[in-house]
Amino acid sequence: MQQTDLQLKDLMKFLDESTCNFWAVKNIASRLENNGYVKLCQKDKWNIVPGGKYYVTQNDSAIFAFVAATEPIYNGFKIITAHSDSPGFRIKPASEMLCDGNIVKLNTEVYGGPILYTWFDRPLSISGRVILRSKNPLHPKSRLVKFNRPLLTIPHLAIHYNRAVNSGNPLSKQKDMLPVIAHINDAAEKNNYILNLVAKELDVNVNEILDFDLTLYDTTPACLVGVNNEFLTSGRIDDLSMAYSAMEALLNSDDTRMTKVMAIFDNEETGSGTKQGACSPVLTHILQRINEALGGNNEDYIRAIASSFMVSADNGHGIHPNYPEKQDPTNHPVLGGGPVIKVNANCKYMSDADSAAVFRTICEDAKVPYQYFVNHSDVEGGSTLGNKLTSQINLRGVDMGAAQWAMHSVRETASAQDMIYIIRAFTQFFNC
Repeated sequence: MQQTDLQLKDLMKFLDESTCNFWAVKNIASRLENNGYVKLCQKDKWNIVPGGKYYVTQNDSAIFAFVAATEPIYNGFKIITAHSDSPGFRIKPASEMLCDGNIVKLNTEVYGGPILYTWFDRPLSISGRVILRSKNPLHPKSRLVKFNRPLLTIPHLAIHYNRAVNSGNPLSKQKDMLPVIAHINDAAEKNNYILNLVAKELDVNVNEILDFDLTLYDTTPACLVGVNNEFLTSGRIDDLSMAYSAMEALLNSDDTRMTKVMAIFDNEETGSGTKQGACSPVLTHILQRINEALGGNNEDYIRAIASSFMVSADNGHGIHPNYPEKQDPTNHPVLGGGPVIKVNANCKYMSDADSAAVFRTICEDAKVPYQYFVNHSDVEGGSTLGNKLTSQINLRGVDMGAAQWAMHSVRETASAQDMIYIIRAFTQFFNC
């Protein structure tokens, strides 16, 4: 099997195993540890040596890894960022709702901006974080849970009850999108149904559970489609494909003249305004601590930031075969055309001519094609990590990603070859 085939197979395995932000961070941490990275705790003093490999987590849902420079710290940082979260559904507290026929459905809340109707009639399950009692009330225990079998479905209303469904179907997040989980024999079984299910899965007493962050996910595995297996289809391609690519580049690059940093934030889909999001000072603090641990002073840190470059990696929109009019007439990236440099005149992205030229040159050196994305002038675009981070740190950098279809669908589609291109470009960046 060719190396590219092995890499794609590994990416799909990562996507399947990373069913939510918490599991994505756990899986990245495991791969880092298997490659000699040492976990640091933010509460402890950091002992860092030149050339050392380290990582730190935040809230179990964001992760930051770095290889300390072997040359002076003021040479700067090379940073790749991505995010761990994807749009979907979170289970509310006291979520069980009893329906006619002793059917139990769950009360959920929409997270981010998913394409709602893509979640209907899917084999869904549950994953996330569970908080357990400990001896210290300020520091409860944290466990991850994942049910590796379908548990739920969100059944669509039959067309016979809504003949106009194919002409447009406004959906209520509170009424239409609630998943069914069980048929029970007695109404009393509804009480604490989810807590009892989680307690059994974790082999703990239900009274030990204090709270949870639980997410629905589609159990359908990632796969390649197309006559030549040219397309990758999976849940959470946005943005776990970029998180995976950043991790692979960090693990496969060998240059240590500058400090290499991988920063995977959480909560990008809800605006990044959390302690684990890109609007927080978490990355600033980490870079400052690296600088201090390697003997740098405040002036060295300012010089290092001025010499640094960041790649903000979050996927973009490839031109859709059925809706070409949605794209800009002259800048419409295609699937398989290589990494997409994202540009916006109103500074929704951090890219400018200088930083775009840097990333273009990196792609050329890596023998990787590249392309540009600019919004259709009548369509307002969103923002991502880059411009949020520059409000915290005075960094040069570029916003980029893979072109994909169906962004925020329960299953998205990207080019398999673009994944290989991007890993190659990121590795070149860390080695340049």
